[in-house]
Amino acid sequence: MPDNKIHVYLMPGMAANPSIFDGIHLPTDTFETHTLEWFVPEKGMSLHDYAQKMCDKIAHPNPVLLGVSFGGMLVQEMAKCMPVQKVIVVSAVTNKHELPKKMLFAKYTKVHKLLPTGLVNNVELLAKYAFGETVTKRLHLYEQYLSVRDKHYIDWSIDQIVNWNQEETPTNVVHIHGEKDSVFPINNMKDCIPVKNGTHTMIIHRAKWFNEHLPTIILQ
Repeated sequence: MPDNKIHVYLMPGMAANPSIFDGIHLPTDTFETHTLEWFVPEKGMSLHDYAQKMCDKIAHPNPVLLGVSFGGMLVQEMAKCMPVQKVIVVSAVTNKHELPKKMLFAKYTKVHKLLPTGLVNNVELLAKYAFGETVTKRLHLYEQYLSVRDKHYIDWSIDQIVNWNQEETPTNVVHIHGEKDSVFPINNMKDCIPVKNGTHTMIIHRAKWFNEHLPTIILQ
């Protein structure tokens, strides 16, 4: 039997696992969703090399790739390694010029190398890095979402983000961004679909918006 469904692969953000997509439900007659998970990179691995390895986990031709935050940067790199139908980037940047000034500052001063990433088992600190939010309530939820706690992986991720050198936004990228994103402020974005009151974690907290709008965005 021919497979007529559109296969959508979901890539979580830095340190997060696929449970951030638990609220995302696309019509099953048209779409089939699959989740991807971070693995610890080999020493000296570039983001492009990492993306090539992640492409090995894609089991269907011409998929739609959706990535959140750092995962949004990764899926753009994956699309350079394989044919894709569409790339959807959520709460992320689509070129290096959209990175906030504090990250550009980190690139040139290497100040990010001084971050206390050895404290990765401190969920409050990890949430600050990964989600840009100070977590006081619902700590158990963040413990569930942020399960990738390897220090080498965290150091590598931060380094790849601040040193990302993509000059221009690829033509097949659709960018969805929250108006209240504190990690990547929307003021830096040139062309995106804005989500009113959306924060950096809107894939979790605004799942209803995505369920309503994603089918159309994918099919356009």
